[in-house]
Amino acid sequence: ARAAVPADVLPLDRARCLLVAGRACRRARRRREAREALEAAVTEFTALGAVAFAERAQAELARIGRRAPTATALTATEERVARLAAGGRTNRAIADELFISPKTVEANLARVYRKLGISTRAELGAAMGRPAPR
Repeated sequence: ARAAVPADVLPLDRARCLLVAGRACRRARRRREAREALEAAVTEFTALGAVAFAERAQAELARIGRRAPTATALTATEERVARLAAGGRTNRAIADELFISPKTVEANLARVYRKLGISTRAELGAAMGRPAPR
């Protein structure tokens, strides 16, 4: 619909097409496409001075959520497991302290090692900086 409307005619309708497309993509769980369409809609509505529509598009954009963390960012659980492991605790001790299974500790450590580009607990201690207090 947006392509069918000439650029110089009805710019508000062209921006509304972006809003509808963004909403449809969000509902179809196509987040990247939805984010692109909604950000463009916010920009166009703001440029047109259509504050109510810009707020509506911004609210839709907020419903998508934040961007996914980078591949190297540790999750909260990975951070806790890594700090405890860097502090010298065994997998069983970490599991007992965090109320998770030893297999979960192993899986978290494997992800931490991959994300940090290391392969041993000694490297983990150096990568995590100061170990957590016992």
